[in-house]
Amino acid sequence: MAEHFDLVVIGAGPAGEKGAAQAAYFGKRVCLIERAPKPGGGAVNTGTLPTNTLRESAALLDGLRRKGLYGVEFHIQSDLSVADFMQRERQVIEGAWRDIEANLTQHDIAAIQGTARFTSPQAIEVTRHGREPRQISGDVFLIATGSGPWHPQGVPFDGTVILDSRDVLTLPAVPPRLVIVGGGTIGAGFAGTFAALGSQVTIVTSKDRLLAQFEQEVGDALRREMTRRLGVHVHVGVEVASLHAQGGLGYVTLADGTTLVAEGVLYCAGREGDTAGLALGNAGVAITERGFIRVDEKFRTSTTHIYAAGDVIGFPGRASVAMEQARVAMCHAFGLRYKQAVSSIVPYGVWTIPEVASVGITESEARGRGIACEIGRAELSSNARGRILGETTGFVKLVFSPEDQRLLGATIVGEGACEMIHVPSAVLAHGGTLDYFIQAVFSYPSLTEAFKYAAYDGLQRVQQRIRRSGGLRSEAAE
Repeated sequence: MAEHFDLVVIGAGPAGEKGAAQAAYFGKRVCLIERAPKPGGGAVNTGTLPTNTLRESAALLDGLRRKGLYGVEFHIQSDLSVADFMQRERQVIEGAWRDIEANLTQHDIAAIQGTARFTSPQAIEVTRHGREPRQISGDVFLIATGSGPWHPQGVPFDGTVILDSRDVLTLPAVPPRLVIVGGGTIGAGFAGTFAALGSQVTIVTSKDRLLAQFEQEVGDALRREMTRRLGVHVHVGVEVASLHAQGGLGYVTLADGTTLVAEGVLYCAGREGDTAGLALGNAGVAITERGFIRVDEKFRTSTTHIYAAGDVIGFPGRASVAMEQARVAMCHAFGLRYKQAVSSIVPYGVWTIPEVASVGITESEARGRGIACEIGRAELSSNARGRILGETTGFVKLVFSPEDQRLLGATIVGEGACEMIHVPSAVLAHGGTLDYFIQAVFSYPSLTEAFKYAAYDGLQRVQQRIRRSGGLRSEAAE
């Protein structure tokens, strides 16, 4: 006889954990199924936390080089593995495991290890090696199984030379040369990290810039700084014609005939939903060609009592958003008025070297929509803390309405960007104006002081426009 729960959650990553806790908080009987021995999903075990741990080690080395401590010299041993640079990884991950397990215990959530597959829209079977299969039914289901690196046909992944983003974290040694195919968040992130660790890194992307989801000036600034600071070579607007491994080396041939040779080739040009094996057809749940689950604005799938949240539904694929999606989904599922929608103010950070972050709309987006806007800008090279850190191309950019100075968006390039972005995020969430930055007192020296000078710059641009035009006119009328 099947065990029955109010909610059955498949996947114990950020979305699964928070969705389960949300329902349990309101008194629902919940079980959470995870096929891995420990909870946390890709964010804790193979993605966000491990890659950020490695990135912090690399950033520390880069900082030592840039600060040029007189009389101090250091070098990196050639035989060090990637794991050697991730000594804190085990502490970080084990701490996350304890936090998740404590949260599940606190909310009296039944945690079950095993692989789940739907046998009908109302039931699943959970299998685990050496155990009898368990039959579980539920009133509501939440699928939160995440995503994985996309493996397109024709790319001969072997885990040693031709790598995906999971393989690269287990390399026995830092490769002397590394070619990265893809200039998005994952590719650009690993490029800075491995370059700082001593690899000669080359990025190849079919896009016209790095981080194509950001404005042109962001991709250009990141490319300049990675090239200047870390020696990264970047090929933009170039297709890969072929790639293969031979004799312990990877060969990447570009469309123009150029062949790049390296000890490692990291292919990271996309993700796919981790839905294989769930037997979603038995539940009537529709997916895309890459295995992402289709959902509506309430995160319902094509089977209305089955919900999905997090990376398994695709963009934006951020742990922070996944948690909120799952909470909102469960409020809709059980008629709870606690949360009805994910906030429209979502900061987006990329832990490249240097970091990049944005929130709200960009200048180009505003102009493309016909929204009157002005910008205020401050260079981190003119900021006291920026000089201390050795920033040369970083900046803070505010986008605002020239009519009432209401903030519309912000973009930051530079160390600390992923933390700093929460200041304009809070201003946006409360409908604030440039006056917040003008009136606020920021510590000196601090990078956040750049917000004040970006705001002053924006107001000065407005005044210059007024003087030129004889009066303030909306951009739409010009």
